[in-house]
Amino acid sequence: MLRFNVEITDTFGGEANYSWVRRFDVMAKSFQGAISKVAREHGGGWHKQVECGDYAQYKMSGACIVAFVTVHFD
Repeated sequence: MLRFNVEITDTFGGEANYSWVRRFDVMAKSFQGAISKVAREHGGGWHKQVECGDYAQYKMSGACIVAFVTVHFD
């Protein structure tokens, strides 16, 4: 299991706006597992936009909300 930091915020003009932000610390085996755990508790249909190394970005379908998922190395 890996530790992931998940940061969810609103968007404006397609870019992260940060007028509000929610942060979560999640244990999972993959990026998809991390966003799925957050989605189970807080809702949303997430679709991956970008994955690059220790970082992934997801967009919530039908909303102006984005999630950034990063692997947390101790």
